[in-house]
Amino acid sequence: MGKKSVCVVVLGDIGRSPRMQYHAQSLIRQGFDVDIVGYTDSPVLDDLKENATIIGVPKPFPFDEYVPRTIAFLFKVVWQTLTLFWTILVKRKSDYVLVQNPPAIPTLAVCWFYCLLVNAKFIIDWHNYAYSILALTLGTNAPLVKLSLFYEHAFGRLADFNLCVTKAMKDDLHKKWNIEATTLYDRPGPQFKTITLSEKHNLLEKINLNYFTELSESGEVQLKPDRPSLLLSSTSWTPDEDFSILLKALQKYDESDDIYPKLICVITGRGPLKCHYQNEILKLKWKKVSIITPWLENNEYPLLLACADLGVCLHASSSGLDLPMKVIDMYGVGLPVCAYDFKCLNELVRHNENGLVFSNENQLASHIMTWFKNFPSEICEKRSKFCREIDNFRAVDWHTNWMNNAYPIFSNDNN
Repeated sequence: MGKKSVCVVVLGDIGRSPRMQYHAQSLIRQGFDVDIVGYTDSPVLDDLKENATIIGVPKPFPFDEYVPRTIAFLFKVVWQTLTLFWTILVKRKSDYVLVQNPPAIPTLAVCWFYCLLVNAKFIIDWHNYAYSILALTLGTNAPLVKLSLFYEHAFGRLADFNLCVTKAMKDDLHKKWNIEATTLYDRPGPQFKTITLSEKHNLLEKINLNYFTELSESGEVQLKPDRPSLLLSSTSWTPDEDFSILLKALQKYDESDDIYPKLICVITGRGPLKCHYQNEILKLKWKKVSIITPWLENNEYPLLLACADLGVCLHASSSGLDLPMKVIDMYGVGLPVCAYDFKCLNELVRHNENGLVFSNENQLASHIMTWFKNFPSEICEKRSKFCREIDNFRAVDWHTNWMNNAYPIFSNDNN
């Protein structure tokens, strides 16, 4: 019997979909032929360029620039339906189709229909609910949100197998829609790891952050004793992350006593609200807090995480049932995290055990000030408080976790 083929579908930017790329890596390691279908705006992981077939889907025409929003949405759905279906139809036949949800419309219907035509297994990986994301901007009672909920329910029940990102989502899928899913927790990819002081120095020099390390007289890299603290937050600049919370917390930090060090806050990522917040940042006149929003290459982001003294995550979750990948990446490099609290966050971050949680700007400001008090002399002691739990998390890598929870779906020839 020849190798089986899996089609991984992301109706979004493949390069910015780490979980689906990790799925593809694990499938390749287990001997499957892998096609990855989606938009190709950003580079994918290097080994996928060599070992998977990347198939781009034409991006939609910007209909919303020319017609009302509702009509533009309908045109976009028709465009995506035709282009996605044609793309997966003309490639080699797939035995399994693994679909990222959201987005749900039209991905779930198109992939289900393809599976019906070629007798492939239809697998949904639930990252969140599409209707809950729509509700952030349209409101829960909007007709389009109600339509999305009905659609997601209907096609979700047609899947042969379901994966999801949290136990809370697994329970919710069963309770709400009688869908049985397997929880597959995210884990950091192998590129997220601790690094040496020399590696930190090289990266910081490259991106013009020369405040933290220096060369000694003997030519060895050392930390500057008067260096500022480095706070890092990564974001997709979307409505489910309220960055005004961080800005207000940093305002309080800037107004605090002189016992706290100067602080550089690096915010990475790109997305629809980036320009809005960059304009807000330009208006700020602070004495000891600086904010920068650099552009990083894929291989630089894990290195910068490993340079930081504290990570901040503002992901709030539209459904309350998913977990922020950025926290998982931070744990991968051993970076303690201060995360916005929501319903199922404790499946990943537990306050004062492996990180800190906050619900408003006052709590966040308090955590940042406590963390950086007497910096840098006490920072190692404060980090060590969480090291054991973070190391326990890092001990189980993605592929081990995937083999235990996802591989059985693909390995049973009787499926």
